[in-house]
Amino acid sequence: MRGIMETEKRDKLKDHIEKRIEDLKGNIKSYQTLIQPIVPDNAIGRLTRMEAINSKSINEAALNKAKQTLSRMERALKMVHDPDFGLCRECEEPIPFERLMIVPESDLCVECAEAIVG
Repeated sequence: MRGIMETEKRDKLKDHIEKRIEDLKGNIKSYQTLIQPIVPDNAIGRLTRMEAINSKSINEAALNKAKQTLSRMERALKMVHDPDFGLCRECEEPIPFERLMIVPESDLCVECAEAIVG
């Protein structure tokens, strides 16, 4: 059974995605600042330098994840008014609106996602 998401819900979801995109762009700017190279002549101790290097690699991973999420969010924003948006790509049943509000880029319902993961 294919259901069509109500316009009001699509608009609410669109606003939510736009807000998430704005937040992600802010996070990306912050991560880019945090991953600046560690200057070798900076007068910090060896352990502090190692902590800074570890912190840099953690922030680089977070930056990459934020960029990937941003890309998926931007794709979801472009597709939010597509008639098939919100339908599971496997079973073609509607993905619950609540799930889409949590994971707007989701293209699988919970049951199909669980079946794929194992």
